[in-house]
Amino acid sequence: MTPFIQLAAEQKSADVTDWAARLGWVAGLLLFIALVYWLMRQGWKWRGSLQSGLPELPTAPEAPGEAKLELRGRYHGSTTAGQWLDRIVAHGLGVRSRVELTLTDAGLDVVRPGASDFFVPREALREARLDKGIAGKVLAEGGLLIVTWAHGGTLIDSGFRSDHAAEHSTWVEAINSTQNSHTTEGTAR
Repeated sequence: MTPFIQLAAEQKSADVTDWAARLGWVAGLLLFIALVYWLMRQGWKWRGSLQSGLPELPTAPEAPGEAKLELRGRYHGSTTAGQWLDRIVAHGLGVRSRVELTLTDAGLDVVRPGASDFFVPREALREARLDKGIAGKVLAEGGLLIVTWAHGGTLIDSGFRSDHAAEHSTWVEAINSTQNSHTTEGTAR
């Protein structure tokens, strides 16, 4: 016999996989993932209960007036103003969704298919700016439209991204001029 045939005859195949051990590891991994998911859900609920002092969100008036600006895009969530990682989850403000924004003389109407709609009255609007991030979403500089508004004694930053990002600067100017004209009206009285 040649040495190669002899080597081939001496080799034996690898041991068959130990299915019981493999299934045990898979089951353990699935249980670990389920535990992590459950803990994350409990944290979300806990955060919501901590923010339960936030009043119900206002709804749009029956006649909000003529639309000054409209935007379609995504709602990325709300945070405590100035704290871009302090997500607000109460009343559905933490739920990401598609969004249709409409700016009128009465305020900002936020329509979210699949999530709760809300309305920001003109008096509650504080400012708008372009930013790069809000809890859970970071984009290029100026990629997010951040609207700051007051609700129940809390200043809130809400993050939006238009399907056409070039619209953002127009929104910043419009909201800031609305806020400035409201401030001017208030001091003239």
